[in-house]
Amino acid sequence: MYLEEKQLEASVESLISRVAHVKNALHSFIYKLENEYERLTWPSVLDNFALLSGQLNTINKLLKNEKTPSFRNQVIIPLLLSPDRDEDLAKLTEQRVPVFSHEIVPDYLRTKPDPEVEEQEKQLSAEAARIGPEVAQKQIQTLNKLCSNLLEKLNNPREDRDAESATMRQNKSSFNPADTNALVGAVAFGKGLSKCRPPGPVAPGHPGQGPMMSGGPTLQQVTIGGGSGQQAGMGGPVAPQQQGQPGKMPSSIKTNIKSASGSMHPYNR
Repeated sequence: MYLEEKQLEASVESLISRVAHVKNALHSFIYKLENEYERLTWPSVLDNFALLSGQLNTINKLLKNEKTPSFRNQVIIPLLLSPDRDEDLAKLTEQRVPVFSHEIVPDYLRTKPDPEVEEQEKQLSAEAARIGPEVAQKQIQTLNKLCSNLLEKLNNPREDRDAESATMRQNKSSFNPADTNALVGAVAFGKGLSKCRPPGPVAPGHPGQGPMMSGGPTLQQVTIGGGSGQQAGMGGPVAPQQQGQPGKMPSSIKTNIKSASGSMHPYNR
């Protein structure tokens, strides 16, 4: 009995020492992440992770050692519970547990997960039991395929990834063909434009003063005086038409229009 107690005490002291090493390594790594992140390099981060992994493996080997007694067979019983502050306990736990009361004992001495965690584990176990072997095998294959594609992309050189990104940017369309066709149709043929008349009344009885196109803007009639050979201004009086000849243009007006159009032609200048 005495030897077992000595062996248990030595195992606990060794375990405490190993855990203290892990704690110091974590403190050092967290300090670097918070204060030296600008100078921290990825190889240094990997070295810290490798150190922590090695220390955890050492603890696992220590627990699996034949000389280490089984801690599962040991029972911890709280002998004294008090709501008052315990300075020795606070110093031993680095101010993390200043009071050993009825409120915190179930959390610190718990040997099973929380009830909420146990309920979630039961739900996951029930869902896993409902899935058939074929469905589970398909899901495993899909997950393995996704992991393989991800590893392949991570292992590819950076140049290949940059080339793929450039190709995707070049092939990506920078405009909408439907919007372009609608804009061309509206500008060239007036497609999709709303029909509206210009403001202002149109004087009735003036032949030739209707709209040029349905719903489009109208043009002011230009009258040209005949007889005396003088040209009237814009908006002047129109010579009355002869009875029985509606829409017939006098010969003097035709001559003046021909001379005016001929003088404005670029080849007759």
